[in-house]
Amino acid sequence: MRITIDYTPAVRQGAGIGRYTRSLVAALAEYDRQNEYTLFCAGVRPAGAAWPGNFGVRHSRIPARWLSAAWHRLGVPLAAERLAGKCDVFHSADFTLPPLDAAAGVVTVHDLSFLRVPQCADPKLRAFLEGVVPCAVRRADRVLADSQSTADDLADLLGAPAEKISVVPGGVEPRFRRVRDAEQLRRVQARYRLPEWFILSVGTLEPRKNFPQLISAYAQLRRQTGLPHELVIAGKPGWLYQEIYDRVKDEGLTEHVHLPGFIADEDLPALYTLADLFVFPSLYEGFGLPPLEAMACGAPVVVSDNSSLPEAVGNAALLVKAEDQEALTDAMARILGNANLRARLTDLGRAQAARFTWRNSAEKLLEAYQRAAEDA
Repeated sequence: MRITIDYTPAVRQGAGIGRYTRSLVAALAEYDRQNEYTLFCAGVRPAGAAWPGNFGVRHSRIPARWLSAAWHRLGVPLAAERLAGKCDVFHSADFTLPPLDAAAGVVTVHDLSFLRVPQCADPKLRAFLEGVVPCAVRRADRVLADSQSTADDLADLLGAPAEKISVVPGGVEPRFRRVRDAEQLRRVQARYRLPEWFILSVGTLEPRKNFPQLISAYAQLRRQTGLPHELVIAGKPGWLYQEIYDRVKDEGLTEHVHLPGFIADEDLPALYTLADLFVFPSLYEGFGLPPLEAMACGAPVVVSDNSSLPEAVGNAALLVKAEDQEALTDAMARILGNANLRARLTDLGRAQAARFTWRNSAEKLLEAYQRAAEDA
C-alpha cells in the first residue's frame, strides 16, 4: 500500500497529540518495511529524523491554519492528494479529514471531551470540533480511537458503527523507567526548582484536568497530616486556566504549589522518578498516557475513575471520583502514609505499564490501514 500520514501535529505540537503521533509513527517505521509511507506536513518540514527507505517526507508551503480554513470552514474541494501525492490510504491524525480524491480515509479521534465535558473546552475550538468531527467520522472509511472508552463514545454520541472503529492505544516508551543516575536527578530538580518531597501531576493547564480540585484536596491533606510534601503541577498554560492560579492563592498555598510549565520530553522520566506520588484527577481522558509513564518510572498513582482511565491503569492505581475532594485527599494520604501500599502499587504499576508498547500500537495501526483499504 501507499500510505500518507498527515504528520503536521507531530511537528507542531510538543505534547499530547504531537507526542502520540511521533511515537506511533516511529514505531510504525521500525515495524513495517513493506508498505510505502509519505509523511505530509503543512507549512513546515520535519527535521532531524532518519527514516527508513520506505518512508518519505513531503510538505506544502501553505500554512496548516490556511489549509484548515480552506478545507473545514470554506469547503474548498482541494483534495489532499494534490498536495501530498497519490496514495491508497490517507490518515489524518488529529480529528479532521480533508477532501480526498480516491484514497481511503482514516481519521484519529483522540477523545470526545468537547461533547462529554463541553464546559471544559475553549468555546471557539468546541464549536469548530462540533462541526468537523461528526463529518470526518461519517466520511472516513476507518475511525481510530485511542481507547475502547473513546470507541464507545464514538458509537454513543456520533453513531459511528462499531465495525468501522479500530482502537489504537498509546504506548510507553522504553526510556520511561526509574532513573538511577543521581546527577541527572539533581540537574532536573534544579532546572525546574523542584522541592525535595512532592506530589506530581502533569497536563496542560485547562479545566478538563481538574487541577483546582487537586489543589483544594492537597490543601486539605496539609491541614490533616504533617506530611512534608509539596505539590507540583507540570504543564504549559492552555485555556481557561486562571482558576488554577486563583485557587492556589485562595488556599494560601503560594509557597507550596509549584507550576514549572512545560517539561522537556527528555526530563520527564527524571520528573516521574523524583515524585513520591502521581495524581491525575482528570474529568475525562481519551487515553491517559501520563499515569502509565509515571507507573513505568515507579511512582504510585491515583487517578479518576472515569472515561478511559480505569482501562489504562487496571488494578495498579487507586481510583477516585474526580468530583470527590474528600476521596482524593484520602487516597493521597493512604499512599503517602503507607509504605506497603506504595510498594505494592509500584510493582503493579510497572507491570501494567509494560502491557502498553508502541510496537503493539503500530501493529494495530497497520491492521486498521489494511481494513480501510479493503473497505474503501
